[in-house]
Amino acid sequence: MAFAARRRGRRGLRGLAEINVTPLVDVMLVLLIVFMVTAPLLASGLRVDLPNVPAASTPVSDSKLIVSVTREERVLFGELDVTDTLEASLAGDPRIRTEHELYVRADKTARYGVVARTVAAARAAGVTALHLMVEPTERAR
Repeated sequence: MAFAARRRGRRGLRGLAEINVTPLVDVMLVLLIVFMVTAPLLASGLRVDLPNVPAASTPVSDSKLIVSVTREERVLFGELDVTDTLEASLAGDPRIRTEHELYVRADKTARYGVVARTVAAARAAGVTALHLMVEPTERAR
């Protein structure tokens, strides 16, 4: 270990109070590499091509409730796939009942019927502030 005893003249044996930090540095470097490799995998978001319209950009924080409609017409509430249980999921969410706000991200190639079902389910769940997210064009910025 890092503690060594050496002879110091008349005093006898005395412990050396030096800590070997090499194993600590090794562990920290391994953890750093692990987090650097796994971080992009965890942050891989859902790819939704929003329609381009002349509108002002609205910043959306991560704490907002977002329903996404994908190109494959799957409906995701946050990270959870709720395609089959959309109405029940929105009606049973406590944050919708308190905030009454929802953002809808729909892919521009998704069918209108899927987006309309999502909007209708949100209105039935008590959402009063419904926001449709779009990709602003250069003119509107």
